[in-house]
Amino acid sequence: MAGSIDLNADVGEGLGPWPMGADDALIPLVTSVNVACGFHAGDPVTMRRTVRLALEAGCAVGAHPGYPDLAGFGRRAMAIAPDELGAAVLYQVSALAGVARAEGGGLTHVKPHGALYHRLTTDRAAAEAVAGAVARFDDRLRLVAPPGSVLLEAAAAAGLRTLVEGFADRIYEADGRLRSRDEPGALHATPEAAAAQALSIARDARATAVDGTPVDVPADTLCVHSDTPGAAAIAGAVRRVLAEAGVVVRAPDG
Repeated sequence: MAGSIDLNADVGEGLGPWPMGADDALIPLVTSVNVACGFHAGDPVTMRRTVRLALEAGCAVGAHPGYPDLAGFGRRAMAIAPDELGAAVLYQVSALAGVARAEGGGLTHVKPHGALYHRLTTDRAAAEAVAGAVARFDDRLRLVAPPGSVLLEAAAAAGLRTLVEGFADRIYEADGRLRSRDEPGALHATPEAAAAQALSIARDARATAVDGTPVDVPADTLCVHSDTPGAAAIAGAVRRVLAEAGVVVRAPDG
């Protein structure tokens, strides 16, 4: 069954002279990017360079705010109160929006990063704070969130449109959660395996969990992480498999 889906990547996650991921190779293969905003990764020069790469490739540009956790790459839980969290997200989105505007573009969406993303799946107060901050900044932006998350509900209540996200390169648990990176087998080992999962999600709204059971994954957009080994090869395989199945890869409308 043919259709369409967005393919996104978390990018711009280097810091100063330390690169992270092959953004130059990956960005031309996706249709949307989520650019780190300096809290979990990134810096002003990296943000500007990454936005330029994305605009040159014709990608939709989004902000990828995270916890203030450079040492832990934003993947450690932090006890930050909802009002402080909302302010931190507003700060990061505003910074990237300014960079994008200076480069002749603009933002289309916001996707929280790492431990913050997972917190917003179930923490309603935090989700409302983040959705409220984004809506106050620009209610035309979409919020990216996993299926069934309270962030989707908070976004709708704040008047924001949303993009439901599935993952090409991550393994799912039987309950629909992503397998923790602390556990073995959290990532697909080959581009072919990731591409097969991407096709299953895009075509059937379903993935196969780590224990072999099917899990529902409705999605408007599919993610490939730039720090996954072989990310560009994964994105290339995903594009190829989706094209062969008649699934159009394109950024969301409007």
